[in-house]
Amino acid sequence: ENTRQLTTDGDNGEAYFSSDNKNLIFQSKRNGNQCDKIYTMTVGGEDIKIIPHSDGAFTCSYYSIDDSQIFFSSTMQDGVGCPHVYKDPNPRKYIWPLRNFDIYTMYNDGQIKNLTNSDGYDAEATIHPLEKKLIFTSLRNGDIDLYEMDYDGQNLKRITSDFGYDGGAFYSPDGTQIVWRAWYPKNDADIIKWNNNIKNKYIEAVPLDIYIANRDGSDKKRLTNNGATNWSPSWHPSGDYIVFSSNMDDWLEEHNSYGPNFELYMIELSTGNQFRLTYNNTFDSFPVFSSDGSKLVYSSNRNKENKRQTNIFISDFKFK
Repeated sequence: ENTRQLTTDGDNGEAYFSSDNKNLIFQSKRNGNQCDKIYTMTVGGEDIKIIPHSDGAFTCSYYSIDDSQIFFSSTMQDGVGCPHVYKDPNPRKYIWPLRNFDIYTMYNDGQIKNLTNSDGYDAEATIHPLEKKLIFTSLRNGDIDLYEMDYDGQNLKRITSDFGYDGGAFYSPDGTQIVWRAWYPKNDADIIKWNNNIKNKYIEAVPLDIYIANRDGSDKKRLTNNGATNWSPSWHPSGDYIVFSSNMDDWLEEHNSYGPNFELYMIELSTGNQFRLTYNNTFDSFPVFSSDGSKLVYSSNRNKENKRQTNIFISDFKFK
């Protein structure tokens, strides 16, 4: 209810709350920049500021547990310019490039530190709710898997190891579990597709599913199995529900595939019951709750000025 649009300029995405729920950190391509940079703003969409580092491409920013530092991924170690991005000749195909991102932290005094210092893709970092730990996605061992590390980059631990894609993980509110999106190719054609993705350093739209597991990756459970692309999952603060984005209701007969209309859904963990939150004809994704559960922030193509513009929206939320 009471949905408000927080951004109007540029192409914006992946907004996340500060621990006090007063501010948001997000990525945006605006002001003539050719790739994303990291910005902050209030939850009312005011006081938009770029962080004081802007060399290279940026993605996946997040506040620390006490807001004393932020985390983000960047290609700044490779220079000031925007990196080359692979573009598939099929205009209908959605591609997520696996740029040479490292994960950085920036302290309140503006000092930064590279936490990963490894070749390839390190990104999608989110924080543990009680400990100074990060969970993130990495290509460091030749496949896309989840890893955990300390705020200073120490005590690296691999969480997943199955062949295929594991990404976009969030800890549960009590820190004992994780939720993430995954695709595990089984037949020969899918294995060839995935190996080609890794070779060309991109991920194409595939039938992703939502999984939960214990924090260490044990006792893995699959929550979706509908053939669609289910992704960007995160937790409701109660720990009883997962919110996520899916194109499960946009089947295109003429293409024999699911379309680009992603909506927001929730799934109740105790029953498996799913219910839909948004109803429109465009892309909605990256939903995240405030820590008290009263607000839901997400990214959407609604009210766009051009074909692919994405903006940040925030809605009041309550169960009926």
